Order: sequence, then structure tokens, then C-alpha cells
Amino acid sequence: MTQVPQQVEAQQQQEVKVLGAYPKIIAGRRIVISVGKRKTAIARAVIKPGEGRVRINGVPIEIWPIEMARLKMMEPLLLLSPQLRNSVDIDVKVEGGGVMAQADAVRMAIARGLVAYFNIPELKELYKEFDRTMLAGDPRRTEPEKWLRYSARRFRQKSYR
Repeated sequence: MTQVPQQVEAQQQQEVKVLGAYPKIIAGRRIVISVGKRKTAIARAVIKPGEGRVRINGVPIEIWPIEMARLKMMEPLLLLSPQLRNSVDIDVKVEGGGVMAQADAVRMAIARGLVAYFNIPELKELYKEFDRTMLAGDPRRTEPEKWLRYSARRFRQKSYR
């Protein structure tokens, strides 16, 4: 069974849908705004054509002070081919949460944005196979503290004698 060339073109131009990534065309340039969340950390990434610069809160990712967080944030970029990596600029603003929660949020925002920007289904499958939390968030949150208790689960001590 052969496909009509129009159907093939329609399949190629169909966008890869990613939750939390919003492609737009502004001033004739394609940009993608994406969001990543982890616990209480929220990262917003803007991906636009460029030379491969990545900045987190205005700081280049190469000189980010915490090494483990830097490696976590660079995972989606390291899985990408060098030609694609050096064709976009990424600016990320992140706030809230702790150091590693922010790193996870940045990682998610970058991965979601790259999938939506390049529109390659294989890239989405690669990220999903490597680590699903790159595209789909981790729903775990802290349990709220209960009334008249010191923490979420702790009860008062009981004396039997």
C-alpha cells in the first residue's frame, strides 16, 4: 500500500506535541517558550535561533557553580547532536525550590523546548527512553503539616505509665 505524496508531506509537517512547550513566530523568527517544574521550582526557557549559548538566570551554563546541578541541566544538550545544539540559544529563568529541584526544572524546560523547536519525533523518543522525567514531570510534592502537629506525620508521644 503506497501513500500519496500529499499525505507524506502532511505527516512531516505535523507538529510533535509536548506538554509545557509553546512554539511561536515573532518578527519572522521561530521561538519556543517552555516550562519545567519540580517541587516548588519553576523554570521558563526561551529557545531561539543562535550560536549555541545557554544561560541560566544570566549565567552561562559552563560556569554554573554547582557541578552536579550543571551536569543534570546539560543532559538534554549532551544527548543532542552538535549541529542542532550549536544552532539555538537558550535563556532560562528559574526561581523557587532548592538547588537540585531547580536543576531538574531547568532540565525539563530545556528538553521540552528542544523537542518542540526541532519538531523531531525521534528526539522525543530519545529523551523519553533516557529518562521519562525529562518530558513528563514528577508529581511528588511535600505533604502538608497537620493541625496541632510538629510535622506531617508525627503524633504526640504517649505515656502508658
